[in-house]
Amino acid sequence: MTQQSHRVQGLNNDEVAADWPAINAIELAWLCDRYPQLDADSTILWHSPRPMSAAAIVQGQHGRVFVKRHHRLVRSAMCLQEEHQFITHLASAGVPVTQLLRGHDGQTAIEHGDWTYELHAVADGQDLYRDAPSWTLLTETERARAAGRMLATLHRASASYHAPQRSTHLLVARDDLIRSEDPIAALKADLHNRPGLARYLARIPWEQQLRRSVLPWHAGLPARLQTEPQLWAHNDWHVSNLLWGHGNDAMQVSSVLDFGLASPTSALFDLATAIERNAVAWLELGRGAEAVRIDIALALLDGYREVLPLSAERVHLLADLLPMVHFDFALSEVEYFEGVTGSTANADVAWQPFMLGHPEWFASQPGQALLRALHAAA
Repeated sequence: MTQQSHRVQGLNNDEVAADWPAINAIELAWLCDRYPQLDADSTILWHSPRPMSAAAIVQGQHGRVFVKRHHRLVRSAMCLQEEHQFITHLASAGVPVTQLLRGHDGQTAIEHGDWTYELHAVADGQDLYRDAPSWTLLTETERARAAGRMLATLHRASASYHAPQRSTHLLVARDDLIRSEDPIAALKADLHNRPGLARYLARIPWEQQLRRSVLPWHAGLPARLQTEPQLWAHNDWHVSNLLWGHGNDAMQVSSVLDFGLASPTSALFDLATAIERNAVAWLELGRGAEAVRIDIALALLDGYREVLPLSAERVHLLADLLPMVHFDFALSEVEYFEGVTGSTANADVAWQPFMLGHPEWFASQPGQALLRALHAAA
């Protein structure tokens, strides 16, 4: 499964051996026979350092192509089509998403052996955060405001898109358990469908840990979320998934990337995720107050409200949702590491500092300061 010469970003902002081998020339030759954008002279220019799939930029016969490969346990072609249909809808509504490339069979996802592939045109714009880990802070408030505006633009386009829930939990951000009146009972009822997660949880006192560290933040949320419309959302609105313009437009979003975590959640869930991803340095919490950028959080919110107004009630709900927004995705990461890559050590990271540690941080002085600022912004 691993290829020691290929290094990727680890969970602790370090460099580790990849779980998945880098895309190679043999695969590229196979893809060349199936995608008109590639030919025998296509060459690999760059390998992605992202850890949960393999990706590369390839020089095709008419331009550069982004090739992404998933293990079939994580994404089947059918599962990828769920993301691709959403991307296609957004593109038709004018959102600057990356162009999906179709093979000779007209499909945008293709399976071969243990792998599933998707190809995209390389989008226009500056990839300023291409090698940045997922918890790297957004540093400029002007850029944060632009990111907020684009997120609202995406939500406005998404309002007319209707599709069922994703067919997988793996590496998808959902809000099913957050909306549930009894998340523990709901999770127990679903564990027979999630053997990797069930195996991990069977080894730890997970119910007690959730009741102590996480579920106090859940109180009252399901009733308040009943009035929050379900909306297909990006669910990974981090600055590394945005490209930026050139010259006078350098502070504007030019392209939106990576819909791998997309699912029907809500606008507030997506906005809370954006704040969590871009305003808190989760791998550097020892810096205290310097680990959180309240100005970035408020700029994201301000930019969003320039396009889509939010009532005071919804901004209060946004703030109260923030400590819980990671809940379903943390479980999906545990399931991925335990059930797919076989790394209990990484599953422990997903459970301890991610699942349990994030809500515990919101009880700290810096976490409380962030929540107070968001409530005040209502």
